[in-house]
Amino acid sequence: MPLIRRKKASENDNDQASISSDDNSKKKKSVSTKKVKTGEKSNKWSCVDSCCWFVGCICTVWWSLLFLYNAMPASFPQYVTEAITGPLPDPPGVKLLKEGLRAKHPVVFVPGIVTAGLELWEGHQCAEGLFRKRLWGGTFGEVYKRPLCWMEHMSLDNETGLDPPGIRVRPVSGLVAADYFAPGYFVWAVLIANLARIGYEEKSMYMASYDWRISFQNTEVRDQTLSRIKSNIELMVATNGGNKAVIIPHSMGVLYFLHFMKWVEAPAPMGGGGGPEWCAKHIKAVMNIGGPFLGVPKAVSGLFSAEAKDIAVARSIAPGVLDKDLFGLQTLQHAMKMTRTWDSTMSMIPKGGDTIWGGLDWSPEEGYVPSQRKQRNSDNSCSNQNGTESMNCQSKAVKYGRIISFGKDVAEAHSSEISKIDFRGAVKGNNVANTTCRDVWTEYHDMGIAGIKAVAEYKAYTAGDIVDLLHFVGPKMMARGSAHFSYGIAEDLDDPKYRHYKYWSNPLETKLPNAPDMEIFSMYGVGIPTERAYVYRLSPSAECYIPFQIDTSANGGDEDSCLKDGVFSVDGDETVPVLSAGFMCAKGWRGKTRFNPSGIQTYVREYDHAPPSNLLLEGRGTQSGAHVDIMGNFALIEDIIRVAAGATGENLGGDQVYTDIFKWSEKINLPL
Repeated sequence: MPLIRRKKASENDNDQASISSDDNSKKKKSVSTKKVKTGEKSNKWSCVDSCCWFVGCICTVWWSLLFLYNAMPASFPQYVTEAITGPLPDPPGVKLLKEGLRAKHPVVFVPGIVTAGLELWEGHQCAEGLFRKRLWGGTFGEVYKRPLCWMEHMSLDNETGLDPPGIRVRPVSGLVAADYFAPGYFVWAVLIANLARIGYEEKSMYMASYDWRISFQNTEVRDQTLSRIKSNIELMVATNGGNKAVIIPHSMGVLYFLHFMKWVEAPAPMGGGGGPEWCAKHIKAVMNIGGPFLGVPKAVSGLFSAEAKDIAVARSIAPGVLDKDLFGLQTLQHAMKMTRTWDSTMSMIPKGGDTIWGGLDWSPEEGYVPSQRKQRNSDNSCSNQNGTESMNCQSKAVKYGRIISFGKDVAEAHSSEISKIDFRGAVKGNNVANTTCRDVWTEYHDMGIAGIKAVAEYKAYTAGDIVDLLHFVGPKMMARGSAHFSYGIAEDLDDPKYRHYKYWSNPLETKLPNAPDMEIFSMYGVGIPTERAYVYRLSPSAECYIPFQIDTSANGGDEDSCLKDGVFSVDGDETVPVLSAGFMCAKGWRGKTRFNPSGIQTYVREYDHAPPSNLLLEGRGTQSGAHVDIMGNFALIEDIIRVAAGATGENLGGDQVYTDIFKWSEKINLPL
């Protein structure tokens, strides 16, 4: 009996264990089901999260490398470099100090577009805690922390071109505004350090920082920036023994200072009231670095399709990211919406029309072959012994005057073979993209499919067509821009209309100041393929996204071709073509002309690009000709220091030219 009871008890225990195990398994299933349900919510990954993590990873790697670089002994990179290449040359400041040069003329730096810092003074709820923190420049931490909030605060009002309600973003002041663009990426820092070697201090150097997003005249209306530049130059000249200032603008800062020189002489309230002799009394020399005097084709592609060569290539490599917007953020649409509120970008639209940039079948740079630049420079021509153009140049002729062509065949065909339908009178259609696509609104939605097709059917656009094209595709943007900038050629510079500030930054529609003792330098890099014209195609998803994109499948087919990835290139500094940087000093202002009535002496100083032999050891190179990297070019820095210490252009050796800028300038039929 006890044995039977023990068996029954054992059976009961087993039954209870099986029941409890069933209950436990049900509980586990219930818990796991809950976890799955909650996981469905918690694991939902947004496009913003993806982009934030992606940018965050890049920044983390960058900071890690920067930490390791700063952790090593300061002399280690130089030691390794000298062990490989031999002793490094003295920096220009050290070299010229040994020659006995000392600080003399005060210097003023005028930064270009995007290279100067901007900080927040007032913002919306999403920008809490960012008071006086940099939204532009520095670490760009806020870009990946809160990208949509950052774009909202970096954008301007689409109607006024000024601050949106409740937002105030202002330029950083002092030399730190543009010495470094980001940690480890110098802009003005190397030049400042070398000037300090011969005795310059902050009291004799001034960074004329301004909000590079807004139109030039609006920097005075909103911030009184032009008045501050005027008063600071006057103070520096007065406190430096009456020695005139040397002005050093870079990139778009060149156009900004052109505007300033007219503003400071013009009577109030439109101008600064300094009178016609102000520049003659206060400025020794203007040493323009990488100046887009006549605009840049790169600005056209940026305004037209929010891209340039690098972005176009990236989109062709990873079409899901930028083209179909895999993450849903629609990066290019956001970029276009933001940058089209920046009126300053319209200052760099090509000026002078077909007279300067060429027509459908001609251009000043016709015959340029990238691999033969140095050989042709030694001959100073592309001609044979009989004086006629060689077959090699003819066979490689590029129609650079067609800044935008829809299709490679259109870019290469003779103008008589192109059947064009004028877009200017086209009736814009309706686009239902706002309700059918998850998109960011741009002005392209007002064009509709009919308007988009009209643009493509015009086939080829020269510089004379570009302004009308941009008015068609971006009417609100151009309505603001046209009130502040002009792109033509003046027939009569004494016409009263040219007293308006919209003409002051166009060297073809204004006169240089009456300052015969002043000197103007055009200093820029050469030897780098630079964007000049584009092959476009319609986007496959034109109904919902930016309807036009650079056709990266268009290539020239050989190593010497100027067409690669849908972009025709010429000589320049990677951003500004030689023609734009050099023409005014090579011809437009050379001697006494209607644009230079007082005969201000002008010089062209080109710096041939020599990339660093070792990127890790030499950074961005001391012989670079690239648009920003040239700020660390020892030869350029030496020229600047010599002029600041009292030298003239003749002391530097006059012109220094490696390209055919004088030959190209002569092809331009501009009455002087």
